[in-house]
Amino acid sequence: MEDFNPDEILERVDATPDTAYIWHWKTEHHFPFHKHNKGQLTYVEGGVAFLYTRDKTYFLPARHYMWVPPGVEHYFQHRYPANYVRTIYFFLDEDDATDPFYTRTGIYPVNNLLLEMILYTAKWDGDVAPGSKGYRFVKAIKNILPDISLQPLPIQLPTTDNKRLQPVLKYIQENLAEQLTLEVLGQQFNYSERTLTRMFRATMDISFFQYLKLARMIRAMGYLLETDKTISEIAWDTGYNSVSAFSNTFFKLVGKRPSEM
Repeated sequence: MEDFNPDEILERVDATPDTAYIWHWKTEHHFPFHKHNKGQLTYVEGGVAFLYTRDKTYFLPARHYMWVPPGVEHYFQHRYPANYVRTIYFFLDEDDATDPFYTRTGIYPVNNLLLEMILYTAKWDGDVAPGSKGYRFVKAIKNILPDISLQPLPIQLPTTDNKRLQPVLKYIQENLAEQLTLEVLGQQFNYSERTLTRMFRATMDISFFQYLKLARMIRAMGYLLETDKTISEIAWDTGYNSVSAFSNTFFKLVGKRPSEM
């Protein structure tokens, strides 16, 4: 498919409400925050990606897809422009109102059946109209998603536009290998530990320690999939002095051991 600029793609997605819109590309595209009237499934062949909404950051590893409901502002970035990114924008129908799956943003594993179906859509580009074979095939994909996507990946990192907390989050992200504590952050930003605790809870509905753990696991998953670092090196680079503690935390959050990634 020929390249279009992002504005053209977004305009085409919603131009005909009752169609599916399929887009495959190999080059990096930079979208700003945007939304559309169709539900979006995106699968990245190889590499990792990040999905950003106004209040969360989602990690999209290999063999997972992201689901973005209609009307949700978002953008996403992937790391390997040479790999295909396959996106299906789904038409609205009665299922969207009856199944809660279609209303929740999430990252889900891709099983063998769904992978083959996604890859098969490579034969279509652009609008897929009702009544066509492509439309019936795409509708079948949409219909099976709630049944095969029962457990979303639990790695979701909240974000905030709170001006007091943003520098704190930036500092955490830049120093994940360090032994970060509320005391350390309090000294760095001249806040009491109690104030920081309240800011995290009130602003993001998560504790500092939960945020730190999630941030470290997202960084670790990126290292596992993007680098040749050993597990012990990754544990050290994400602030863990013990490989077993790192592995156990990883397993509790991801459902897999680091070695399985």
